[in-house]
Amino acid sequence: MSTRRLRVVLEGGDTYDIRVGHRLLVNLGVHVRDVCQATRAVVITDSEVGPRYLSDVKTGLRKAGFEVFELSIPAGEKSKSVAVAAELWDALALLGIGRDGVIVALGGGVVGDIAGFVAATYMRGIGFIQVPTTLLAMVDSSIGGKNGINLAGGKNLVGTFRQPTYVAADLAVLATLPAGEWENGFAEIAKSALIDGSDFTQWLVDNAGMLVAHDETVVQQAIVQSLGFKARVVAHDETEKGLRECLNYGHTFAHALEAVAGFGKISHGRAVAEGMRFAARLAIEAIGASEGFVKLQDDLLDNLGLTPIAESYPADELFERMFSDKKVRNNELRFVLATEPGEWQTIAVDPDLVKIYLILWEQARM
Repeated sequence: MSTRRLRVVLEGGDTYDIRVGHRLLVNLGVHVRDVCQATRAVVITDSEVGPRYLSDVKTGLRKAGFEVFELSIPAGEKSKSVAVAAELWDALALLGIGRDGVIVALGGGVVGDIAGFVAATYMRGIGFIQVPTTLLAMVDSSIGGKNGINLAGGKNLVGTFRQPTYVAADLAVLATLPAGEWENGFAEIAKSALIDGSDFTQWLVDNAGMLVAHDETVVQQAIVQSLGFKARVVAHDETEKGLRECLNYGHTFAHALEAVAGFGKISHGRAVAEGMRFAARLAIEAIGASEGFVKLQDDLLDNLGLTPIAESYPADELFERMFSDKKVRNNELRFVLATEPGEWQTIAVDPDLVKIYLILWEQARM
């Protein structure tokens, strides 16, 4: 299987490469050397990913002439915190890392988010490389430059926009993913397809079974198509002033659900899939979406193994949490809603209507 290469071109003229294929970890140093003038590399990873892949990454970087250091954080969402960020800033300072350094984020979305945030803020910004090790990170968080940490009030409430210098998605690492991590990626791929349009959506409908079976050719194509879609969106709206909000389809409900359930109790993919189902039903009354679109989306999510969650959570708590969403403007609840693949809008929805649909959602699980 050949490596696929994409290029993100931003409105300001900055660009960076993404590679999707095999042997990208062991060859990482060569590719980083091509795009980076740094002489020192700090690999930030976590307690689960490090033991599996850190050795290959360090070897590859050293072969390319980098002085290499490693920093590890505990695996899990709790590491996206001010406290962990401060520990990493202090560690970089103790190592004497300056602007001759580059940070390599080796891990899933949590590692990518906090490593990117630390890279963007340490010394007012040093370069960083994304090496995603989950399907979710490959198709979503590793590109686009959004980096952040969580607060008690919600996810990603403190963060930056800073693009990576290079992204390496090595398909070999997916072999060790547990089922839940595959589901996380499937949800984001489905979101991308439905917002992108009918061609991507139909391809995913046709290939859902092969994707669930982890057919490598289909997995690579799904990653490439999702990245291509997101790259086009980010190119036109790097700092989420308009168009980029479409990437939050399903996320207003999902983030509220994750918070009310307790971070980590429901996987991000399951929460996003549930949020997409909620948004499609809300869109029937809010913007005239059809039952046909709801069924199309439901069938696709079902075929990807993303069946509705059985647990019920209080509608009033979900409603309150929704006001922590970054799309809230002037105290108005705004949702990304779609009427068919590729046809979407971000609108303020009557709070009373949202409450009704939240109550219906809660009651359906009692």
